[in-house]
Amino acid sequence: MRFGFVKSILQRVDTLITGRGRIDEELFEDLEALLLQADVNVATTTAALDALRTEVRESRIASQDDVRATLRCALTQVMERSSQQGLPLAQAETKPTLYLVVGVNGVGKTTTIAKIARRIRAEGRSVMMAAGDTFRAAAIDQLEIWADRVGASVLKHREGSDPSAVVFDSIRAARNRGIDTVIADTAGRLHTKDNLMEELRKVVRVAERELGRPPDETLLVLDATTGQNGLNQAKQFRDAVGITGIVLTKLDGTARGGIVLTIADEVGVPIRLVGTGEKSDDLEDFEAGAFIEALLR
Repeated sequence: MRFGFVKSILQRVDTLITGRGRIDEELFEDLEALLLQADVNVATTTAALDALRTEVRESRIASQDDVRATLRCALTQVMERSSQQGLPLAQAETKPTLYLVVGVNGVGKTTTIAKIARRIRAEGRSVMMAAGDTFRAAAIDQLEIWADRVGASVLKHREGSDPSAVVFDSIRAARNRGIDTVIADTAGRLHTKDNLMEELRKVVRVAERELGRPPDETLLVLDATTGQNGLNQAKQFRDAVGITGIVLTKLDGTARGGIVLTIADEVGVPIRLVGTGEKSDDLEDFEAGAFIEALLR
């Protein structure tokens, strides 16, 4: 798994330790600063460094490798609390499977939909994209361009139409045509946050009524470069629509990947996928162990 985006987070660990006669409080302060700058939350940072202090005191560790190993253990424990890491996306027994994709504008929802659709098509299943972001100019056009590239169909209404109606019609059309999976785009911005969340709740209600079950996945797309703001978004969408997983995007160009740890620690929703670039195949399953190894490399 490619996690080059976090290589620089703790590159200075060796430098911090090399030349010291002992592991002292100044080192802990420097490590704390590095973790916080990387958007690891205060609680996780404190717990990890407390574990390191205890290990130094009780086991008298003094080497760079031992420092890394202790940090790795503490941070991995945080990630493992989200037990669904790396599980494949759900597939319904009765067609169509429905994935709702939510998130604010600008995080990469449309590209993420295309990436997921490409993966499904590569597995030999058919895909319909539902153009449910009817409020943003050009959103429908963007979805159509991606659908053509990855071999998916699109169901759309006029700009400004009811997003719930788009999702409803997509489910019916997919059922009638024998299409395996519907991936529904949703609005990322209305006049107020409350309006947006209520619109999304309506989409969920309509979809559940037509399917006879909740959406099979409700995936929140987050831009990893937004740091703590991304954490706030995750909590808001979780509380509003009960997200089943998170897709982190824009992880190819930032050293602030510690937000992954913060989300796992505070939100309680598994990180399922990561976007590592702009191409349709730049999507990978999230693996906690690989992430921690890269973080401490």
